[in-house]
Amino acid sequence: MYRTHTCGKLTTTDVGQEVTLSGWVHRRRDHGGLIFIDLRDRYGITQVVFDPSGNKDAHISAESIRSEFVITIKGVVRGRPEGQSNKEMSTGEIEVLADFIEILSRAQTPPFEIDQDKEVGEDVRLKYRYLDLRRQRMKKNIELRHRVIKSIRDFLDKEEFLEIETPILIKGTPEGSREYIVPSRIYPGTFFVLPQSPQQLKQLLMVAGMDKYFQIARCFRDEDQRGDRQPEFTQLDLEMSFIDEDDIMNLNERLLIKLLTDNVPNKEILKTPVPKLTWHDAMSKYGSDKPDLRFEMPLSDVSDIVSNSEFKVFSGTIQHGGVVKCLRVSNGADMPRSETDSYEELAKSYGAKGLAYLSWKDGEVKGPIAKFLSEDELKRIQERTEAVEGDNVFFMADRFDLACNVLGAVRLKIADKLGLRDDSKLALCWIVDFPMFELDEETGNFSAAHHPFTSPKHEDAELLTTDPAKARSKAYDLVMNGVEIAGGSIRIHDAALQSKVFDALGISKEDAKLRFGHMLEAFSYGAPPHGGIAWGLDRFIMLLADEPNIREVIAFPKDQKAKDIMTGAPTELPAEQVAEMHIKVSLPKA
Repeated sequence: MYRTHTCGKLTTTDVGQEVTLSGWVHRRRDHGGLIFIDLRDRYGITQVVFDPSGNKDAHISAESIRSEFVITIKGVVRGRPEGQSNKEMSTGEIEVLADFIEILSRAQTPPFEIDQDKEVGEDVRLKYRYLDLRRQRMKKNIELRHRVIKSIRDFLDKEEFLEIETPILIKGTPEGSREYIVPSRIYPGTFFVLPQSPQQLKQLLMVAGMDKYFQIARCFRDEDQRGDRQPEFTQLDLEMSFIDEDDIMNLNERLLIKLLTDNVPNKEILKTPVPKLTWHDAMSKYGSDKPDLRFEMPLSDVSDIVSNSEFKVFSGTIQHGGVVKCLRVSNGADMPRSETDSYEELAKSYGAKGLAYLSWKDGEVKGPIAKFLSEDELKRIQERTEAVEGDNVFFMADRFDLACNVLGAVRLKIADKLGLRDDSKLALCWIVDFPMFELDEETGNFSAAHHPFTSPKHEDAELLTTDPAKARSKAYDLVMNGVEIAGGSIRIHDAALQSKVFDALGISKEDAKLRFGHMLEAFSYGAPPHGGIAWGLDRFIMLLADEPNIREVIAFPKDQKAKDIMTGAPTELPAEQVAEMHIKVSLPKA
């Protein structure tokens, strides 16, 4: 028997009991005769003592033990001497006096210390991920991930959902992100793709009458990496029949509150029920369709005030259909020039030509643009923004989306500088009434803002043929602390309405049949009204764990270049294996 107990189990109620423990040597301390070993497994740490006055052979063996050796010990549980308890450990009031030890596996010196939470370069951590996972930080994250997913399954089971697996090898439908392709050996010249999400399959399950479906789904996207992206990631995928937006939002809100209260009870949920903001209001007030509501600092619109201004940058922008938005920064009038320059550089990185500002200081209005604005305009701007002595106001003149996005980014950077984004607080919101389409400025063509099967709002259905740019969708996103954690929509189940959407997107009947023929045929056999949502589980758990990126909550992630440093993947394959797949490798020129 390797163990009678785990290393986090023993307490004072076990004193006098003979036990067997197995695990890794976390630390070893030689106190001039007595040897102390902290023995670690997934469940905790137990202090083990080797006394030379007891079993001498065991003591001699303990002298050769080093960190990360895997051992089994036998001994008797005893209370620690008075004053030597460790309240930081669940086993801190006891120790095991060992009279037997067996070395199960010896270990090289690790490339970084397992027993200390020191900073280690990510490349090293990912190369030796199996060692990194031994550390307390990663162990806690993996345990948190397990608890969250178990809670999801338990909750949805009580709500009568069925967990149904969908295929990993599917048909490619060129839309959204770039797909990973898989060549078929049996059918030369043809390919499967790995799913970006089970979107079409879950809708087909609604046609099949499954009514309530969910899946902890693996998804794949061949796209550039960043902190909240991985080439393979995990979604909570969910679809329901005979529902509307409120049904889905209410269910997911209840699920979210349960996950938060069960797993991060120390964090304060700022407002429930979860507030709803339209896409337009969120953009207009916070400069983002995923606003961070842990702090206010709203944007203002002064387009009406400066529409006829002699300052042509403002009035000219408005005449060409743009807006003038501004952001008030309390007590910002004294910020150094280097700081205002940094905000301007940030604005330019988003596509802005510049970032104007005014300061209310020493009883005057100061700033590079002050001389171009009339006294009446300055007064009305002050009233609109509620600026007072000591405040600074940044201005952005451009088309609506760009002006909002730029000031939204500046808003977040200022909030970080002022320490306004408190990780102990959770600000939740729903964003609704998204635009149905996105317009490509270069081509003038529309693309689906969500996906082609998203339903428009009933009152906007006619806009699909008359003015698609103004059509709103029945889409909704769930946002937490400025991060989108889930998004979904009500789907189209009516063939005539689906045709209008395809027409607005410039998808011909032939192209629609080629790309979505299986869906359209399925809908012809009776499709219920349905809708769903997908949660980015990695991203959500990252927020709960207060981690900076999703790699910290995934057991074996890829690095920032989408490479598996531990195994070396992707790698070349033998020529005969490639040839068997009927494909030819053509490498780009150096």
